[in-house]
Amino acid sequence: MKIAILPGDGIGTEIVAEAVKVLKVLDLPFELESALVGGAAYEAHGHPLPESTLNLAKSADAILFGAVGDWKYDKLDRPLRPEQAILGLRKHLGLFANFRPAICYEQLVGASSLKPEIISGLDILIIRELTGDIYFGQPRGRRVATDGHFPGAEEAFDTMRYSKPEIERIAHVAFQAARKRNRKVTSVDKANVLETFQFWKDVVTEVHAQYPDVELEHMYVDNAAMQLVRAPKKFDVVVTGNMFGDILSDEASMLTGSIGMLPSASLNAKNQGLYEPSHGSAPDIAGKNIANPLATILSAAMMLRFSLNQAQAADRIESAVQSVLASGLRTADIWSEGTTKVSTVQMGDAVVAAITKTITKG
Repeated sequence: MKIAILPGDGIGTEIVAEAVKVLKVLDLPFELESALVGGAAYEAHGHPLPESTLNLAKSADAILFGAVGDWKYDKLDRPLRPEQAILGLRKHLGLFANFRPAICYEQLVGASSLKPEIISGLDILIIRELTGDIYFGQPRGRRVATDGHFPGAEEAFDTMRYSKPEIERIAHVAFQAARKRNRKVTSVDKANVLETFQFWKDVVTEVHAQYPDVELEHMYVDNAAMQLVRAPKKFDVVVTGNMFGDILSDEASMLTGSIGMLPSASLNAKNQGLYEPSHGSAPDIAGKNIANPLATILSAAMMLRFSLNQAQAADRIESAVQSVLASGLRTADIWSEGTTKVSTVQMGDAVVAAITKTITKG
């Protein structure tokens, strides 16, 4: 089982290091190989996704990814910015299906900004289409306007587009996931305004005919954003496009208490996957040993389950995280009165200790 380790920038190096510690204690036949990506790769190779890093990613069974980006790179030409690395990996590996579970652990109910009765027991899955939409649509760029309200003025433009096969395959993923959960899919669109999402709605409805045992509801994205904070437990599986999924999954992460708790998996048709926390590189806290590594550790558990066929090992990691939370240990982002604040490294060590304990008992 070959795993590409791509820590990236900012807190990426710190949180990935803790996830690697957790993987190593499982004593499974992993081959771990690291490479630079993002700003770190630009500094060393002049490009955020060097050919050597891309080749490693292509040859691996799975990729454990940290985060990329730093404000100091914002003036670079867009193709050279760190964020282009993750977009490039999604494109070259065909990682079209992004799974972002939002689970509120009982121990963290108090860390959420919502009332306990609204958030307790939350377990929803957001499935985001990852390789289409406005992030990848062409044409895009800058030009002098020839029409509109201000002809002759400089303008920028991006193109939102989806093909039928792109929508069909993500819809199948969503309905199949719902069959393993509570058999309900909410498809989020903006069909009342955007032709792209009227098409999205029509295609999802067509695919739904193959899954009569799964309930389908359609919801406009603005209403979905409101319902996520009003009655989040009414959702089961949410499927939506690239941009809406990006925004809604970050909103959902805060329901759980912190974006530092939200893992993610991005899969292609072969189940090869890239696994990363849903948060960014957080350069403002990088190097301070205070970042929450649990989203990355839980992403490693998803990697074991989805791409490496090691469900038992994934269960061990997830049980260990719950055990550590039950013991009252918290990083700064989820700390509250009556709990013990720990560092990034201490949280990783605690998860390792909990796994070691279960392995010894086993």
